Amino acid sequence: MLIEPMFWKTKSDSPAISWHPLTHKNQLEEIREESFQQPVIIYKHSTTCSISGMALNRLERNWDASLAHTKLYYLDLLSYRSISNEVAHVFQVHHESPQVLVIKDGQVIHNASHMGISVTNIVSALKN
Repeated sequence: MLIEPMFWKTKSDSPAISWHPLTHKNQLEEIREESFQQPVIIYKHSTTCSISGMALNRLERNWDASLAHTKLYYLDLLSYRSISNEVAHVFQVHHESPQVLVIKDGQVIHNASHMGISVTNIVSALKN
């Protein structure tokens, strides 16, 4: 099941993001395995936080076609807090909200939160 862009339409020259919902802990091992085939992004979102909404908006409006080879997961923190805690444990990152994790070859190669979440930083991390 895919989730279409959440709040705002993307710029006309930006491709739309297709989010995959992260709703089960067993998906984390699947994500790790997928990351050996293609980069995977997890976006941890608080549906009641305006900063989280702004960060999500910036991601969706500025999405870059060069990221078409990534798979994106959306985690609703309020509904799935235990999964968020497991993400922090499995990928050895400190929990933040909002937060974006870029996973490649089973490891987090980029981790950002709040206003540090940007498409430019994601693209840069994937080029390294």
